[in-house]
Amino acid sequence: MDWQALWLTLRLDFIVCLLLLVIGIPIALWLAFTAWRWKFLVEAVVAMPLVLPPTVLGFYLLIALGPRSPLGRLYHSIAGSTLPFTFSGLVIASIVYSLPFMVQPLASAFSAVDPKVLAASEVLGASQLRTFFRVILPLSIRGLLTGLVLSFTHTLGEFGVVLMVGGNIPGVTRTVSVSIYDNVQALDYAASGQTSLFLLLASFLILAAVYATNRRGSVSWPLGR
Repeated sequence: MDWQALWLTLRLDFIVCLLLLVIGIPIALWLAFTAWRWKFLVEAVVAMPLVLPPTVLGFYLLIALGPRSPLGRLYHSIAGSTLPFTFSGLVIASIVYSLPFMVQPLASAFSAVDPKVLAASEVLGASQLRTFFRVILPLSIRGLLTGLVLSFTHTLGEFGVVLMVGGNIPGVTRTVSVSIYDNVQALDYAASGQTSLFLLLASFLILAAVYATNRRGSVSWPLGR
């Protein structure tokens, strides 16, 4: 088991999920409640990582984060280093890659909130911010939980994008998925099997916990009557 790669991956996961919450909630709110006729273009951009091959996405991210790009030059002027093949570049690439897994469940949950409840909150004089925290967010907790879990597990197992943008630098950008690939390339099936089994069990337990939590509040249809 490559504990260094596992720790780096978990650190990447937590940072990405936290930043996805900050970025994804406003986007999901806007998609859920805007009446703009061209919002499908934004939806398409957000969902692009779902259908785009990871190597293609990784290539364009590598170009976008490179030293000749505006973002790369800005980062270099501030930090004095480049983004590709660094942990910071890995975080940015992972955010882009996992963005639809956070935004889409949240947007669906926000859209499902009863407009009458929102109207009642407005009539009672609550501000939009208070309505969001006291009404919309509590009613959308399942979507929030689903988005967090999907983003976490997706970032946990990503391979193509992290390899293109971060490379394979031990302790810096070498994630668990890259470690498994290296072990397989070296014909070390015992090490790759241990790490793969760990990820398999972790993913199963996380998904089982989410489904069990969602099942508690669901309505069961009576069958066989």
